[in-house]
Amino acid sequence: MDSVSSDEVYQDHILPFVSRTFALTIPQLPLGLRTAVTSAYLLCRIADTIEDEPALSPPETLAFLQRFSAVLVGHGDPAALAREIAARLSDRTLATERDLVSNMQRVIRVMSRLNQPQRAAIQRCVALMCEGMPRFQFSASVKGLARSTDLDDYCYYVAGVVGEMLTDLFCDYSPEIARHRSALSGVAASFAQGLQMTNILKDVWEDRSRGACWLPQDVFSRHGVDLGQVASTPFDPRFGAGFSELIGVAHAHLRNALEYTLLIPSKETGIRRFCLWAIGLAVLTLRKIEENPRFTAGAQVKVTRKAVVMTRILTDAAGRSDWLLRGLFALAARGLPLAQLSDFRHTRPAPAGLQEESSSDLEHEMRRSYGNSGS
Repeated sequence: MDSVSSDEVYQDHILPFVSRTFALTIPQLPLGLRTAVTSAYLLCRIADTIEDEPALSPPETLAFLQRFSAVLVGHGDPAALAREIAARLSDRTLATERDLVSNMQRVIRVMSRLNQPQRAAIQRCVALMCEGMPRFQFSASVKGLARSTDLDDYCYYVAGVVGEMLTDLFCDYSPEIARHRSALSGVAASFAQGLQMTNILKDVWEDRSRGACWLPQDVFSRHGVDLGQVASTPFDPRFGAGFSELIGVAHAHLRNALEYTLLIPSKETGIRRFCLWAIGLAVLTLRKIEENPRFTAGAQVKVTRKAVVMTRILTDAAGRSDWLLRGLFALAARGLPLAQLSDFRHTRPAPAGLQEESSSDLEHEMRRSYGNSGS
């Protein structure tokens, strides 16, 4: 087995251990996309692992993320960087994530053998994630984000960039899909924000236990709620009212996700399944959250295995029919609040450069606050 095949086998082996969801959805994609999307997801997961490591100070995290972004474009030794990062990971990092970090050079080798548009899409996505995530982690607290636009920005950097990358990969794969590039790009970040906001709402109490809150204070201020003082019990109906508003926002983004999927030609059943399974499970999760506003843990609003199976069966059966898919979505979303997204900003500027030696105002701010302790 040559090195390329061995590295691809490693990717397929590690994927189910770091994401059960993507281990189900990526195999639905056509062969021409599976390797690229797997590499892209695993590289994003490495960035997440670096970002989430509590043993690293903010300046160290930023330095490692900058170096990781740089090795993707050929600056630096990925094996050496992998060893440095792995040596700093604490017991809070799962063994499978540690394994992925230690083998980053294998994933990078697979990416380096993709075609130029695929490489460029993945490199841009990871660069934006590595630039944007620390901006929010640096100031994370239970007080939440100041404004709804901050939530849009946060979702963009942790998820929206992935939606844009997938759009680029889909368009590179199919000239027919590429004819819809403008329309797809217009809602790609919104699609991803719908999924990300669903996770934020589901995991709100777990995030707070770790000292973070990604809810926007301006929404809750309208209801007289200070996010810094919120607790899961006793239930505060005012908090529930603000939470319901955000369910409406997530619902609206998921409607855009459906429109995105319907722009994919119906003959591309694998790509449609990849999108539809994620959308269906997110809508059902929102339903559970809306119906159980007093939940105190994400497990209480987790979609059941039976619902997962039914989502797969129904979306597969209706996958070629836009009319049936709209009907299924309407049925699944029945009773959910719905917000208007007229002010949603769909795109963000790309970073100025990917070079390791580039510096940012954020880096200077971190180093002033934490000392010159970067890697």
